[in-house]
Amino acid sequence: MRQKIEQAIEKINNSNTIKYEDRELIIEKIKEWQDEEKAINDIAVRFEKWWLELEPIFAEIGLV
Repeated sequence: MRQKIEQAIEKINNSNTIKYEDRELIIEKIKEWQDEEKAINDIAVRFEKWWLELEPIFAEIGLV
């Protein structure tokens, strides 16, 4: 799982369509969640709420 998280962070950093300030916020949250025991569930719940806005980002980084 950590390897996939690191790959996602790398893809976010290299993205041309994600605004710089959004990158920092997304990566900050991912890093917080990766160390929490319930990280996967927390990520799923939060991303469901943001799905319409975030779907193009996740498609670009290969998570869709």
